[in-house]
Amino acid sequence: MRLQIVQDALKKKNIDYKYTEEDGCGSLDFLFRGLSFHVWEYCDRVWGAETNIFAAGRSEDIEGDYEEVISREILSWPDMAG
Repeated sequence: MRLQIVQDALKKKNIDYKYTEEDGCGSLDFLFRGLSFHVWEYCDRVWGAETNIFAAGRSEDIEGDYEEVISREILSWPDMAG
């Protein structure tokens, strides 16, 4: 299972998500406050993830320590009722 740090952040925030894995890369899709978000992992010479967590209408690639960057952003969001 991939994207474990991001999954842990989503669980901590009580955000339901769908996890899939293809070609060794993890993919997360979820809703937050009625908006659809994604984290799609890739490996194209370097590991990274495409995500729209910073702006729901715009995707961007994050490489390097992408799980930490994405988790930190998710953890900064307001808590959902659990």
